[in-house]
Amino acid sequence: MADSTSPFADSQDSPIVAQAKHEVVVNQYSYTERDVILYNLGIGATETQLQWTYEGAEDFSALPTFGVIPQFSASSSLSLDWLPDFDLTKLLHGEQYLSIKAPIPTNGDLVNSARILEVLDKGNAAAVTIVVETREKHSEEVIFENQSTVFVRGSGGFGGRRTGNDRGSASAPNAPPERAPDAIIEEKTHTSQAALYRLNGDINPLHILPEFAAIGGFDKPILHGLCSMGIAGKHVLQAFGPFQDIKVRFSGIVYPGETLVTEMWKEGSKVVFSEYMRIDPLISFSLYPLGKVTKVQERDAVVLSSAGASLTKKAATGAKL
Repeated sequence: MADSTSPFADSQDSPIVAQAKHEVVVNQYSYTERDVILYNLGIGATETQLQWTYEGAEDFSALPTFGVIPQFSASSSLSLDWLPDFDLTKLLHGEQYLSIKAPIPTNGDLVNSARILEVLDKGNAAAVTIVVETREKHSEEVIFENQSTVFVRGSGGFGGRRTGNDRGSASAPNAPPERAPDAIIEEKTHTSQAALYRLNGDINPLHILPEFAAIGGFDKPILHGLCSMGIAGKHVLQAFGPFQDIKVRFSGIVYPGETLVTEMWKEGSKVVFSEYMRIDPLISFSLYPLGKVTKVQERDAVVLSSAGASLTKKAATGAKL
């Protein structure tokens, strides 16, 4: 559907971007405790962590990054074919920001509203940021806000803004301080993790079909970037407590079965973190962008960078949760 005005109109936008900002996608997401458990399991929750895997537990809850799930169908439904020479196979998920506006219900009916927030002309590529507001259907309370940035290679040259606006936590550089991490958590993914995580809604065959992964230049199906984000978010929660927003940049890929390590630094009310995977020496590793394979012979490869999470007030002050 189209809107005559956009709250994100920008005088520096080119005409095609200004027109694209009028489009709004609205859809509904309904879920139950089963969907919450499926997500929690998909990012590594175990049968001993009953608060995340048993609906009858007194403290049963969704892990915070569940917030990326309800919005997924809305954000992926916005058309990008107005970009010059648009090719879906050249689209890369670059960054994700999630703001948690209210306690997360363990079941319910939500309504998503998605539209284009910002478009940058990078010359040989376009950077498109989509914002999705997710409300509880009946009360209309805002539960989540997501901002997803995708890069589309070969779709630049349309004019307009070349550098982005400051979007606060959503665009923060989150450079790790030059000191030892305050916390490190290591977690081995399992070989079927991508097959499980895709049941949350991202059924891209890149994560399940070997022949499709090969087209992208990968040795085998890769783990979802949002799964890696969820695992890192879980680590932040375990180390420092609840957070109200989280932002990551996807810097590399993970093959299911590899080990992820999250290094975390507490800087006031923010946790700056990075996630990398441990790989054996001399194993090849395919880095972004798709189609260009870079051989990595060092032991560690970065998966998430420019990453940070803003703690809730209680967690930031160290109060008992």
